[in-house]
Amino acid sequence: MTKRLLSTLRGRLFALLAILGAVTALAVSSATYISVRTEADALFDYQLRQTALSLRDQGRIAGEEAAALADPSLDYLVQIWSVQGLELYSSRPQGMTEALPPRAVLGFSNLHLAGQDWRVFSAATPLRVVQVAQPLAVRQRLAAVAALRSVVPVAVALPVVAAAVWWLLGMSLAPLARVTRAAQAGGANALHPLPTAGLPGEVAPLVEAFNDLLGRLSSAFEAQRNFVADAAHELRSPLTALKLQLGLLRGAAPGAEQDESIARLRGGIDRSVRLVEQLLALARAEPGAAAVALPLDLADLARQAVADVQPLADKAGVSLSLTAPDPLPLTGDPQALRGALRNLIDNAVKYGARTVHVSALRGPRGAPLLRVDDDGPGIPVEARERVFDRFQRGECATVEGSGLGLAIVQAAARQQGASVTLASSPSGGLRAEIAWPAS
Repeated sequence: MTKRLLSTLRGRLFALLAILGAVTALAVSSATYISVRTEADALFDYQLRQTALSLRDQGRIAGEEAAALADPSLDYLVQIWSVQGLELYSSRPQGMTEALPPRAVLGFSNLHLAGQDWRVFSAATPLRVVQVAQPLAVRQRLAAVAALRSVVPVAVALPVVAAAVWWLLGMSLAPLARVTRAAQAGGANALHPLPTAGLPGEVAPLVEAFNDLLGRLSSAFEAQRNFVADAAHELRSPLTALKLQLGLLRGAAPGAEQDESIARLRGGIDRSVRLVEQLLALARAEPGAAAVALPLDLADLARQAVADVQPLADKAGVSLSLTAPDPLPLTGDPQALRGALRNLIDNAVKYGARTVHVSALRGPRGAPLLRVDDDGPGIPVEARERVFDRFQRGECATVEGSGLGLAIVQAAARQQGASVTLASSPSGGLRAEIAWPAS
């Protein structure tokens, strides 16, 4: 139980504060004890001195006063000597045979008499010497009792303070308990943020950072769910078509009809492979996916992307050109960026452009920039944001595609710390840019 208690923050803080309080209480009690004993000794010396001086100034001791001094319960020993050394008065307790020495040291002194130590004060007049003594054991006992009484309040207050500290620690750590209950109450898919109200300043940043992590995980899980749902939806149609084409191929007679069925089946397989490749590319570029950071040259990457699309451009009769005069060193994922730029060029070629110009240059602030200009039909301004959605096709429905190209471009650019914008091109068509922020 004790080990479990000390493993909690409340238990550790209480243990440390209890140790500190105990050490402080012990130090205060010791200092108080010593101080009270010292003050008690000073008070007893004062009483001893005042008694001796009062007897010195009286000249004689009256009967009533003598009887009081002779009281056996009185702790004081009083003796009066003449200057010749004759004992004039003595209040020695019964059974005590020894007397104080007649020649005493004036003022305070200590002596051993009758088997015990005494504190003595002596005062003298021209005719006599007055001595008042008190056993040191009695003084020490009374001083110890007074000192202990002064320490008792500290001893009584210590457990009360400990209970108050335990309660205050519980109140101070109550927000942490609420966070713990909120975290424990959630299920496997509960990624809602934890409460931060009332948290101490040392703990609030930790919970806020954890909430940010939960937010990123929620976004990643949401993207994964959307990806799986979209993939299942989009793959259902081509797979069904492949199944139908395979059935037609089985029933087709050898010859031209069978060749046509084989060609359609091959085309369906190619489209399905392309769709799967795009879905995988989109998954790699989603938030939360591991990002690759390698040194690369954007100008060389642009030349590779143009070379990838050149056969398609030649087949479609599209003039494809590139401007990349200077190296553009950068750190990023070459495969993702090459695929994004290839998608932009591929879209321009497929959607009716006759001239496509690719540029790899530095922007107005010196930041790297990839740009694709074409003279095709372009995209209406009101539709430019919508075309970045998954499976969103352009207005030209006759063009073959899955509607994932621009979604892949945007996801890849964001993963590399860049942004994608669409605008009107000076050539009359569309301008697509992948731009990095100025460093």
